Amino acid sequence: MPHMTTTLDESSANTAGPGLVEERLVLWYFLAALTYLFISFSGGLMMALQLLQWNPITGSEYFSPGRWRMVHTNAIAYGFLANSFLGALHWSIPRLTLKPVLSRPLSYFIFIAWQVVVVSTAVGILMGQAQGVEWGETPVWIDPLALVGLALVSINFMAPIVKTRGPLYVSLWYFMAAFVWTFLTYAMGNFMPQYYVSGTSAGAVAGLFIHDLVGLFVTPLGWGLMYYFVPILLKKPIWSHGLSLVGFWGLAFFYPLNGIHHFLYTPIPDFLEYGAIVSTIAVEFVVTTVIINFIGTIWGDSRAIITNLPIRWFFTGMTLYFITCAQCAMQVTHTFQKLIHFTDWVVGHAHLVMFGVFSMWLLGIMTYLFPRLLKQAWYSRSLCEWHYWLSTAGILIMFLDLTLAGIFQGFFWASLQPWEVSIEGSYPFWVVRLFAGLSMIAGQIVFVYNLWKTWRLSRQPRSSYSDAALA
Repeated sequence: MPHMTTTLDESSANTAGPGLVEERLVLWYFLAALTYLFISFSGGLMMALQLLQWNPITGSEYFSPGRWRMVHTNAIAYGFLANSFLGALHWSIPRLTLKPVLSRPLSYFIFIAWQVVVVSTAVGILMGQAQGVEWGETPVWIDPLALVGLALVSINFMAPIVKTRGPLYVSLWYFMAAFVWTFLTYAMGNFMPQYYVSGTSAGAVAGLFIHDLVGLFVTPLGWGLMYYFVPILLKKPIWSHGLSLVGFWGLAFFYPLNGIHHFLYTPIPDFLEYGAIVSTIAVEFVVTTVIINFIGTIWGDSRAIITNLPIRWFFTGMTLYFITCAQCAMQVTHTFQKLIHFTDWVVGHAHLVMFGVFSMWLLGIMTYLFPRLLKQAWYSRSLCEWHYWLSTAGILIMFLDLTLAGIFQGFFWASLQPWEVSIEGSYPFWVVRLFAGLSMIAGQIVFVYNLWKTWRLSRQPRSSYSDAALA
């Protein structure tokens, strides 16, 4: 792999000539992502209401909370996260390489094709065609189309990267790895358990898929984008070249081995379970090096967390990332699993990493880029603040609430009391969970309203704008 450079300068991309970045496509990807985010929230809300027996939509299989729960997770993974990442990659890769993507018509084709894949996945799930693989519920007739789409994405983005001469910035390392890993991970999780392996072996493969989807698709793209945007916003290079190397190679070595920790206390051989436990704990040390690198970068400029909203989103996500990985290193041990296996502790952990970390990073990127895409400063800084605080308060309350709920549930079950006792004990926690989710939804409603008002302002005639005015 080519040598890595530790600095980058966005101004060079700004002067490289018009048309380097297809900004309209970036905007489309972000708008599509926000649409799927609300679809996902609808599924989560339906599931939360079902637990409380408040669900107003009953009697139809197409509105089954069980099916909408799968829509909830798939809309986040392939709708919100994937579209947000593709939009951010269309912004960052041409600027990092000073070369456009391979083909703009191909970029627009991928955009349309990916929306067809995501919508078809939701329709297939609601029609009862889901596969029996967690996070891989996409119907079997969609999987080949999704793989072709992932291959086209890799080709389109790899073209400018391989043409680059000289050192490659660390973000490009993560992006290149993600293009390869995501294709292989998707193929493994959606085809092997379905056609080639069964029983315990299929469970082991499914466990690998569940965690590799996070660790080899979401994580490298998220880290790569943070390595790009944080130095840009702080106007200083990343703190340590050495730590960025440790983070990259540590992720590549340890993360693919984690997945079987989802299936502790199963017939899967113990040596595989312990291998997953050790590698999961090792990942926490890898994550710590990345967090230290970002803290070192902001050292001396910590006031930016208060004054710069995107930076605040980024560093909130990094803090929560450290917490969720520390929690993961504990909960994968057999000692913890005896208490929290199958409880809401795991649900809280999943929400913290998917919304509290990666969604926060992407919402921070949108907060930074929307004014630049619309050539108009935000309509209301106050609404931007409300978006951040409603989202942050909601996810923190939900995480703490479900973590406590999981502990109580574990002790209820360990005491061998009737099952109904644990349901009654969980009820207050599920009420809090509902209102925490409503806080998160309210935050996104505020964000979309602010975006709409900003778009309205951008349609008004004006003489010029400056990039500094968009901060």
